[in-house]
Amino acid sequence: MAIDHSAVIHPSAVIEEGAVIGAGCHIGPFCHIGPEVVLAAGVELKSHVVITGWTEIGEGTTVFPFASLGQIPQDLKFKGERTRLAIGARNRIREYVTMNAGTEGGGGLTSVGDDCLFMANSHVAHDVQIGNRVILVNSVAIAGHCHLEDDVIVGGLSGVHQWVRIGRGAIIGALSMVTADVIPHALVAGPRAGLEGLNLVGLKRRGTARAEISALRELYMALSEGNFREQARKLNEEGIDSDLAREVLDFILGPSDRSFLTPR
Repeated sequence: MAIDHSAVIHPSAVIEEGAVIGAGCHIGPFCHIGPEVVLAAGVELKSHVVITGWTEIGEGTTVFPFASLGQIPQDLKFKGERTRLAIGARNRIREYVTMNAGTEGGGGLTSVGDDCLFMANSHVAHDVQIGNRVILVNSVAIAGHCHLEDDVIVGGLSGVHQWVRIGRGAIIGALSMVTADVIPHALVAGPRAGLEGLNLVGLKRRGTARAEISALRELYMALSEGNFREQARKLNEEGIDSDLAREVLDFILGPSDRSFLTPR
């Protein structure tokens, strides 16, 4: 066990031999930390937090009561292989959040970037890859092997089907069921979700140039005229000057076995 002398640990917390607790960590009442857990500097566990398995948590992350991180996957194919969960810096992980370790078949790693917010009761399944500044609102469920790029927001009580990719800057409305890939900067909503347009509010908040937004609008209209992949290949051959439009085309033409959400 390696506990930095500046860490503050409540007497009721259980820290198993082998765990690493960084400088300035605060471990609250009734937390349980397993032997392969590594907490970087300034991590705070409020109380009743369980962290187990091969789990690493980046500096400045705060975990609220009753969160459970690093438990084995909810996957019947899992046979006890050694896999891990890696969580980045400055994340806020609220009450009752669950994040599972990876599986051998999915690459062995569930990863979370920096500066994310996981609201109460949200779930991150095995082998999920989450970028930076992602927000999962209350009771969102992300199924196994999904990939959420930077700046994605998923509205409350939504579900994302396994293996789905959600592109950078996309926003998913509340009560949505996402069963196919979502292009970057899209706006998605509905019980069986479809594309409702572009996340223009998010683009403007991030200071996106008007010319880039206009180019993205033009691309969206062109993609809406037929099959996404066919239209994307055609537009790719014609050439695209806009960085955002190029990002969307690269996403569509990238490796994936799934279909795409399309405009209603």
